Amino acid sequence: MVFSQPSGKNKTSPFGTSDDRKSPVPTFRLKPKDAPPPSMPTADDLLESARVVSLPMRTMFRGITVREALLFKGPAGWGEFAPFPEYDDAESRLWLAAGIEAAYLGAPQPLRDAVDVNATVPAVPADEVAAIIGRYPGAKTVKVKVAEPGQTLADDVDRVAAARDVVPNVRIDANGAWTVDQAIAAIAAIGDVEYVEQPCRTVEELAQVRRSVDALIAADESIRRSTDPMRVAKAEAADIAVLKVAPLGGMRSLLNLAARLPMDVVVSSALDTAIGMSAGVAAAAALPNLHRACGLGTGAMFTRDAGMSFRMHDGAVEPRSVVPSDDAPLASAARRLWWEERLRRCHALLVNR
Repeated sequence: MVFSQPSGKNKTSPFGTSDDRKSPVPTFRLKPKDAPPPSMPTADDLLESARVVSLPMRTMFRGITVREALLFKGPAGWGEFAPFPEYDDAESRLWLAAGIEAAYLGAPQPLRDAVDVNATVPAVPADEVAAIIGRYPGAKTVKVKVAEPGQTLADDVDRVAAARDVVPNVRIDANGAWTVDQAIAAIAAIGDVEYVEQPCRTVEELAQVRRSVDALIAADESIRRSTDPMRVAKAEAADIAVLKVAPLGGMRSLLNLAARLPMDVVVSSALDTAIGMSAGVAAAAALPNLHRACGLGTGAMFTRDAGMSFRMHDGAVEPRSVVPSDDAPLASAARRLWWEERLRRCHALLVNR
């Protein structure tokens, strides 16, 4: 277990046990010589050091122009709690588990001192693509958002072509927006790509597309938002798994899942601030097998970050701890209260599950 047993009637760790096979909540075993695990912090413990940042973005992404996150400090460093506003508390509790892991346990042992990362191109007009890629020095891979509501397939084709003119290795992400028929037609029209991420919403649809196209298929939402993250593998619905630390409940949970999946893994950001990004980079640095660039360069999408952003050098970033900047932009008092109340609800779900 990660944390020592909570007091009172809650006799199991809020992070589950190794026998709780059906739960997506992260589970870990301590090695015999490991120090005893820390006690589960209370919500008051977390909020004592909390600050809520409100980070302006260069371009709209996922329908937002400002990214909010609650940051808190523990004995091992800083953690981040930043589930998107539309996520319910049951799903968001895993994001809190990830932040607590970072702040109270710290990063796993790294196996590499740098992680290759991709540039990320939002659903912008084709003539803006080159400038955006220019914010990612040395990028050898570009991920391009496609299937944006209100745009056309022609927009996608032009945007991908513009990216390919700058960096030949391009992957695309549809965020589950296509039907099976739309995905097959779009993949044919867009042409050669490294892989197509989440072309359709369901596992069954991913499997249909994978059987119908030559392109590699990657699963993101079908893993991180599923009660059974192994279902994609069982259905042979994807060639690549895109894993994100916060939605999976932490760095060690991601590593445990990656070890079970019979496919390549790409570690990606959930539009994390620099605090959350440090956990993503740490997880990627600790993966025994890492063959593709990771989506861990999204700090370039903020005009201001919570701390020193992970900016690429020669196409890679290096793992490191991050401390929030004293001048990081803060959310309003009303938004801070909203986040504090959300943290308390999610913390109660962790402790009382």
